[in-house]
Amino acid sequence: MTNRLVTEELVSTFKGYPLYSQDGKKKDALCIAVFHIGNIRWYIMEGQPQDGDFIFYGIVVGMVEVEYGYASANEMASIQVDASRYGLGVLQVEQNKGFEPRTLASIKDADLQAFLSRLYDDTNV
Repeated sequence: MTNRLVTEELVSTFKGYPLYSQDGKKKDALCIAVFHIGNIRWYIMEGQPQDGDFIFYGIVVGMVEVEYGYASANEMASIQVDASRYGLGVLQVEQNKGFEPRTLASIKDADLQAFLSRLYDDTNV
């Protein structure tokens, strides 16, 4: 599996968090890695190798809808946006290298927190 987004360190980290390993944890699920391009962010909780690819599961923020979903590392690595006319060159999906794993509830992202609140907060109190 050769992919600029899937490092040996990342593969090792996700060995403890394969797909479906955090089902039902809601806001207490650990976000293990974050990827971004422009204003789009992927908060990844689970991942594992699959058929020559690495499949992630997480929440994507910054697109039309905030939603849970699966993402292919190969597809993410192939995304390129030519932002040359804005002086930014070609943008690619990158990993937030300094990110330390933490619960979804503790991530400071207003869009993410609004999504989690809509799903999990008890509004009948």
